[in-house]
Amino acid sequence: MKQLALDLTPAPSPTLENFVVGRNAELAQNLLLLGSGIARERFVYLWGVVGCGRSHLLKATVAAMRRAGSSAAYVACAPGVRLPEGAEGMDCVALDDVDTLAADQQLAAFHLYNALRERRCALLAAGAAPPVQLPLREDLVTRLSWGLVYQVHALTDEEKALALTDQAARRGFNLAPEVCDFLLTRGRRDMPSLLAMLDALDRYSLETKRPVTVPLVRDLLAEIQASGGI
Repeated sequence: MKQLALDLTPAPSPTLENFVVGRNAELAQNLLLLGSGIARERFVYLWGVVGCGRSHLLKATVAAMRRAGSSAAYVACAPGVRLPEGAEGMDCVALDDVDTLAADQQLAAFHLYNALRERRCALLAAGAAPPVQLPLREDLVTRLSWGLVYQVHALTDEEKALALTDQAARRGFNLAPEVCDFLLTRGRRDMPSLLAMLDALDRYSLETKRPVTVPLVRDLLAEIQASGGI
């Protein structure tokens, strides 16, 4: 068996184009406008359950702004994490998991918000709950509530199946409903992992000259497990 078939393709870098929109059409459109530099509202807060795509969207918007020539930074908040040097002078800063900020980090985020607002620049933030439910200082909660606030809706199984079927068609093969069901009940269910498995199936199918069926998925998973891949 070729090693290539056993290596799950790394998840592609997050972009606004490869985000599976689902029920988040308005949010996705506003972030596209922000990424292209023509948004009227430059302060956006996202919230939702783990795996819903909020980190993807923050990273994707930062990447879009960088491609457009703006200075932008993504910060994965956690105890001890500091803002990047010169953050207050950037065009956009994205703060992920703001609900984890310690007291000194909250103060730094508060000053960052004010500095970016004064310069008419952008701040994106994301957390596990709406701003009013965050365990943060009141003045920071107020700032996070001033802009657009969106819940990022996780994809349903039906939406994931549609996305996988569409991606398979783009790769030139048919993904039968029973194969979708099998993928959604085995292993990781987040879209980056599912798309990586789809890429591996595409290669494995070509190498073995077999169609993508449930038996093929089983064989690939057995090969990956035997190699210590999962």
